[in-house]
Amino acid sequence: MTIEFAQSERSTIGLEWELQLVDQDSDDLRQCADTVIALTKQAHPGTPLLYGEMLRNTVELVSRKNHKVSQCAADMEEGLAQLEPVLSQLRIGLASAGSHPFAQPSYQRVSDSERYGELVNRTQFWGRQMLLFGTHVHVGIEDRDKVMPILNFLATKLGHIQAVSASSPFWAGVDTGYCDNRAMVFQQLPTAGAPRQFEDWAGLEKYTSDMLKTGVIDSFDEIRWDIRPSPKLGTIEVRVCDAASNVAELRAFAALIHCLVETASRELDAGHALPTVPAWYLAENKWRASRYGMDAILIENAEGEEALITDTLPDLLDWLEPAARDLDCLDDLGFIHDIVSMGVGYQRQLQVAKETGNLEAVVAYLRAELKAGHPIRPHEFEPHLDGVHIPFEGNRGWNR
Repeated sequence: MTIEFAQSERSTIGLEWELQLVDQDSDDLRQCADTVIALTKQAHPGTPLLYGEMLRNTVELVSRKNHKVSQCAADMEEGLAQLEPVLSQLRIGLASAGSHPFAQPSYQRVSDSERYGELVNRTQFWGRQMLLFGTHVHVGIEDRDKVMPILNFLATKLGHIQAVSASSPFWAGVDTGYCDNRAMVFQQLPTAGAPRQFEDWAGLEKYTSDMLKTGVIDSFDEIRWDIRPSPKLGTIEVRVCDAASNVAELRAFAALIHCLVETASRELDAGHALPTVPAWYLAENKWRASRYGMDAILIENAEGEEALITDTLPDLLDWLEPAARDLDCLDDLGFIHDIVSMGVGYQRQLQVAKETGNLEAVVAYLRAELKAGHPIRPHEFEPHLDGVHIPFEGNRGWNR
């Protein structure tokens, strides 16, 4: 079969950001996305920024196609401003992270969509566990022949991207012992997880043809890899990031991915082969990043050499600086250093839970960060809580 790849301008960028609708009194999730979206679009007819998702507790902000991370961030802030009066009217708050700290998957309602209904019907228990929130970054690729080499290279950095954006340590009221539990849950879906590697576009076409023939998928969109081509848009889509907790982190993660893609494209232009690693290395790095986050020791190359992520991340960021200057996102890329210094999302959540002793405070903290637009140091956060608290009992006896 032939898969057409849409014409796209090089290194254009677009973002998708999934946000949690939480009750202002209980901080539990509210199943009211349809109402929120309808009222917001009534107030802002034709807005291209707001969409529903699989669950009715989620709204998704989608940027326009842009050239700069800052432009995407401006779109997201515009969308947040459009939502604010409707949310206030309905007594709903917004929070963002890879998971909600204490919401129960069984209580969530699936959107009225044939696509999502079929997914849950097919995958049953695991389909009903998809109480997950992510950030997706699209970057335009001008030449289809570049897609698979760049994708294969990005997969070697999947652990770095995943660890620095990890923000899902809790699941249904439990400290999972993982930093990115979202990744562990999402990979239970068929065709999800670390990307398959092919030498060229023809290899991807053959794989897709076989998947369609054997009934594994009904369309290319059902390939749910952490990094995948998006043929209709002419982009590579990086889907591994947990939902960023605030706009500043959203910008940083987007800049990291934007610069990785552009730098890889420059390497190909210069006639350099991009490095790859065996598939099982990718799977192992994904697990290590999920479990240990910024303490992960990753497999760095095809020779099997290992290094602590905090030792290699500074060199990676230095390597990306020329692209960051040209893409006008140097400050956003540099903010990765600040995130690591003050604590990645999962680390900040765990600290708030430890200091307050309950998970309602973690949701309040996430709401505060989203409103502030930047990370808040846990010791500077003073929660004002009312009502019943969800107790935090540590990690139930195991060591992180």
